[in-house]
Amino acid sequence: MLEFNGKQQLIDGMDAVMDHDCPTALTNCIRDLLCQLMSERALNLPECVYQCPPDHYARRVIHKDAKRGYTIMAMTWGPGQSTPIHDHSGMWCVEAIWEGQIEVTQYELTDTKTNRFRLEPRTTMRAGIGSAGSLIPPHEYHTISNPSNQQTAVTIHIYSGEMSECNVFQPVGEHWYVREARALAVDAA
Repeated sequence: MLEFNGKQQLIDGMDAVMDHDCPTALTNCIRDLLCQLMSERALNLPECVYQCPPDHYARRVIHKDAKRGYTIMAMTWGPGQSTPIHDHSGMWCVEAIWEGQIEVTQYELTDTKTNRFRLEPRTTMRAGIGSAGSLIPPHEYHTISNPSNQQTAVTIHIYSGEMSECNVFQPVGEHWYVREARALAVDAA
């Protein structure tokens, strides 16, 4: 796990809100916590989270809470790097932009046929430093990208569990996709 100034303040804040039963109330509280910590610049993330491999976005574990099960990750997005359409395997997530900008496109599952899924784009949001949002199943299908062709972006993601795998959706026709399980790697500090 990565150590940095403000980490304990983030963990204490998470511990204070994790008792909510409602995912919407919980993710709203976490989003508010992250926005507050970002506006105060209370977190001094380690230098490694600003380094991104040229061939993929980086995922680094900041904290994994054994008691409550949530995981906090820092992700680093090089210019133009993005995810395919994916889900969060039924987990809620709060995502916040620490550095740069990201673009999130949300998709709606509108039909299924055997092993094919119809996913239609609904909203695309571009957000910058200090912004945060949440994903709550079943509304979890999305892409994330760094729209800049020059600047690296850094995001903080808090998941309800350990996101070590997800489903990605490969296109097979207009708005039709096949689902593929994918293991997710964690980059070294």
